[in-house]
Amino acid sequence: MQNFSFYNPTKLIFGKGQLTELKTEIVKYGTKVLLVYGGGSIKKNGIYNNVMSILQEQSAEVWELSGVEPNPRLSTVKEGVSICKENGIEFLLAVGGGSVIDCTKAIAAGAKYDGDVWDFMTRKAVAQEALPFGTVLTLAATGSEMNAGSVITNWETKEKYGWGSPAVFPKFSILDPVHTFTVPLNQTIYGIVDVMSHVLESYFHQGTNTQLQDRYCESLLKTVIETAPKLVNDLENYEYRETILYCGTMALNGILGMGVRGDWATHNIEHAVSAVYDIPHGGGLAILFPNWMKHVLDENVARFKQFAVRVFEVETEGKTDHEIAMEGIEALRNFWNSIGAPSRLADYDIGRDKLEVMADKAVVYGPFGNFKKLDKEDVLAIYEASL
Repeated sequence: MQNFSFYNPTKLIFGKGQLTELKTEIVKYGTKVLLVYGGGSIKKNGIYNNVMSILQEQSAEVWELSGVEPNPRLSTVKEGVSICKENGIEFLLAVGGGSVIDCTKAIAAGAKYDGDVWDFMTRKAVAQEALPFGTVLTLAATGSEMNAGSVITNWETKEKYGWGSPAVFPKFSILDPVHTFTVPLNQTIYGIVDVMSHVLESYFHQGTNTQLQDRYCESLLKTVIETAPKLVNDLENYEYRETILYCGTMALNGILGMGVRGDWATHNIEHAVSAVYDIPHGGGLAILFPNWMKHVLDENVARFKQFAVRVFEVETEGKTDHEIAMEGIEALRNFWNSIGAPSRLADYDIGRDKLEVMADKAVVYGPFGNFKKLDKEDVLAIYEASL
């Protein structure tokens, strides 16, 4: 394995009724609070009222930024930055899923930066400081509640980029599985795919002597595979929601990446799709990931065979390693199909007309991916296979 250092300062507060911990956490950071949330579901399910009640108990002065998009947009980030700078905001509270948290991270960094916040996404600057913020998570998907990464879309230029900085770790994150009960079926499915995709990005590497890292990934994948079909048929089951919520955090809080260099090409390829078409991130990953796997299979057949055998228990007798590996990829596709995830770009009415545009966006910073370096022709081939 590679040398590594691990740092994660986020305080994770997990379990039923843990929202009450907000009382003791928020007083550490100030009374001028910007509350950031999405399309209003937290008002329908009561979480908004509960959060506001706690903030009022702490005599907090609250500003609100609502309407954060599923693919959070630069324009919304800039609106939040302006609120922070104009009103001397001391603390931000993200109440929602990964998109709300990603947006909040960008606002927190932008509020402490004199330049254009888009500089962080386009690699012109690295955030050196940020306003403190916490999260109340309502969706199991991105893992943004316990990492320092974020993805922001510039809808005007049709660009979508990931960025990060140690300055934007949440100070705390409150995860109550009950808060995810009202997540609709389609978003639940997309979240499951996103969680598994984060694990797969870490799993497919070219490192050696990674037995423990591999077992971490495999056990997490098998746990999701066992739980997801039950959850999609029983959306208000506490134990199923609890398991998937915990898996989502563990999939991308840095632990799986210790000592390995994960691939992350598929996420980059999908970002280009949703930058142009604004499709759900998890839906795009479900379409693209198995086709990326087939495209790069020959780079390390043994790793794909291991995935097939250990995760999907593919039988090996009388088969070549390549055949076993392909069965594992098909098993992943079939599993995602079985829980209702899309499998073709056509499911979102995406055809060939903008494949070149998307491929150009994917390679804007040159070849990418750590399992196999991909260029524009590789990206186009994966898009073609995904039609």
